[in-house]
Amino acid sequence: MVHHLSEKHSLLSNWVAELRDVNVQNDRMRFRRNLERIGEVAAYEMSKLMSTKTIPTTTPLGIHQSKVLVDQPVLATILRAGLPLHQGMLNYFDKADNAFISAYRKHHADGSFEISIEYLSCPDLNNRVVIVSDPMLATGASLVETIKTITKNQTPKELHIVVAIASKKGIETVEAALGKNIPIWCGDIDDTLNDHSYIIPGLGDAGDLAYGTKVQS
Repeated sequence: MVHHLSEKHSLLSNWVAELRDVNVQNDRMRFRRNLERIGEVAAYEMSKLMSTKTIPTTTPLGIHQSKVLVDQPVLATILRAGLPLHQGMLNYFDKADNAFISAYRKHHADGSFEISIEYLSCPDLNNRVVIVSDPMLATGASLVETIKTITKNQTPKELHIVVAIASKKGIETVEAALGKNIPIWCGDIDDTLNDHSYIIPGLGDAGDLAYGTKVQS
């Protein structure tokens, strides 16, 4: 259920290349916009597989039988890095409900880390199509904990994951924890992680590149 959006060349491949390029990364607006455009493409491709219904639409000259989505999705993202990708999907799924989750790596002195979730703002997800976005799928730990948190007491009808860049290990972790039936839409896929669990070659810290560096707690 992995959809590798750069497997065949398209404009999306060019935007991913710019995300990675240290000479372009200095332009934060460009970086955010490229993430946003990847979200737009993912939303468009995803919409092709979503259920539709036919409704009568009144035009100035008659009635047209129009095909529209059966369900508006819930778009969920991980703060703060996920916001541009989320906005791109919201540009296309413009009637969607939204959920926001604060999930981050809490590092320990020995180099290990745990996922800390401190904030959740979420509508009713029961029997809804839920799309969770995060720019980087590295170890998969944040996404797994996020999805487990938002579905702890709720049962979505469908779950989708959208990321700009995934590692193969991250995909394997998500599939092992959540099953292989959840579609994962990836702008691109990289092979490895380094000793600090960052994607190689990746692109660096997406949150810092989009919004500036932060004080580490």
